[in-house]
Amino acid sequence: TLDLTNRKDPCFVKFSEIEKIANMQAEINEVQPLLLSIYTQLSTLQFYFIGKKCEILQDMNRHLEAVLKEKRTLRKMLIKPRCQDSLPIEATFHKYVVELLAEAVTFIENLESHLQTVRSIPQIPNVMKSMGTALRKTEMLVMELEELADQILKWSKLQKDVCSD
Repeated sequence: TLDLTNRKDPCFVKFSEIEKIANMQAEINEVQPLLLSIYTQLSTLQFYFIGKKCEILQDMNRHLEAVLKEKRTLRKMLIKPRCQDSLPIEATFHKYVVELLAEAVTFIENLESHLQTVRSIPQIPNVMKSMGTALRKTEMLVMELEELADQILKWSKLQKDVCSD
């Protein structure tokens, strides 16, 4: 008899399922506004950065358009020699310009020797071999000179001995 009374009626089973569904819908209804607010914030942030990128690209575009408009003028300025123009320099910088010109003159004077040094870099191994050969020859000549000096001293001593006898 206990088994018979413990049995659930189908109407109560349906009622519990409907209650579970209602609870789930309530949870979904609570989460949906949060998700929607997060989504709108992300999309707003994304649009903000897209707007910034768009502004940067528009600035670059305006700059390039200005350069293209001034292309002819820029080309003329680049072709025209600058040495004929006088450059306005503030008086406080005149001392530095004089120092800079002195440095430039020194650099130009030394430029040929620097270029010659750079050109000779590939020849360094051959020069080193030649210097090694010259050093060995010099050492041989020094040894021969020392032998010759010893022979001269001996000959000089013999000549003194002969003269004194």
